[in-house]
Amino acid sequence: MERDAARPLTVLKVDGGASANDLLMQFQSDVLGVEISRPEMVETTALGAAFLAGLGTGVWKDQAQVQTTWREQKRFRPTADRAPITEHLARWDAAVRKA
Repeated sequence: MERDAARPLTVLKVDGGASANDLLMQFQSDVLGVEISRPEMVETTALGAAFLAGLGTGVWKDQAQVQTTWREQKRFRPTADRAPITEHLARWDAAVRKA
């Protein structure tokens, strides 16, 4: 992701059904080595459609006003001990090579 964005990844904002899984979000934070930020409203596909409709009908005057509705529900921070993560990723890479 950092290579594609051409800048460091410091916080990853997540959404969707899978983001409700605390274990998965902590795992992602540990593997990526960055903080994961989950919003109060994780089902953002429907919310995005509602925001677009609201912008189109004048409920919100602009995108900046819509952005003020976003609220963080929980933040996951990477664990300090990278050794188990490095070992896990090495096993994963080996399994992918064998497949």
